[in-house]
Amino acid sequence: MKPFKGVAALGAAAIMTIAMAGPALAQSALQDILNGGVLKVGTTGDWNPMTMKNPATNSYTGYDIDVMTELAKDLGVKVEFVPTDWKTLVSGVTSSKYHMTGSASVSPARAKATGYSVSYFSLATVPLTLKKNADRFKDWGDLDKAGVTVAATLGTTQEKQVKQFFPNAKHKIVEAPARDFQEVLAGRADAHITSNVEAYKLVEKYPQMMVVPVSQPKARTPIAMLLPQADQVWINYINTWIALKTERGFFAALGRKWKLQN
Repeated sequence: MKPFKGVAALGAAAIMTIAMAGPALAQSALQDILNGGVLKVGTTGDWNPMTMKNPATNSYTGYDIDVMTELAKDLGVKVEFVPTDWKTLVSGVTSSKYHMTGSASVSPARAKATGYSVSYFSLATVPLTLKKNADRFKDWGDLDKAGVTVAATLGTTQEKQVKQFFPNAKHKIVEAPARDFQEVLAGRADAHITSNVEAYKLVEKYPQMMVVPVSQPKARTPIAMLLPQADQVWINYINTWIALKTERGFFAALGRKWKLQN
């Protein structure tokens, strides 16, 4: 596997920096990746179209998968996708179970424990319900009522948002591998909230579902990769890689491939 010349040079320069800086930076993930020949990436496999796992083959597809495959190619190493879930996404980075994650919403809570790359995309939150509820739910306020159950998945940004957006509603928090939208499909919840990116994929897959026609989405949030907080060498490398690939149109082309609407 041939590394991309410009990015490979960044890796060599970063390793020289490690060597000159002494033992404090000797354990950079970048050095570990280049020495071992493997980039380990934590991914949940349940976020369409970012990361989707095929249980039959244990393989992954999606926007994030393409990003990480490209990163590994440019590093001149193999990529290994490490299964994780939303509630353990951060701890997988802090415990060095993997070198980084795919896309995750930027949040102050996560930033207390882990580092972030620069952002390369942004999301907004919208509610979904069943089409049979179209007359009942027409805006955010219709969901924030006693007698309404709104679902979210444990460990996600949406888990916190349902409590913030709907203090008067009942909250149903489910744990992976279960997903919040499944509660709506099964009739155990009236609605759930998710990113605008996933919402339209769900409606496409489940025609009985609909996006509630709210006046506007809420909580526009950048997404980025989670990285070891103290590993500035690795963070700098990833940020430089993102800048180069953005300038050369990689992320724009990938967005078109996966039909992402920013």
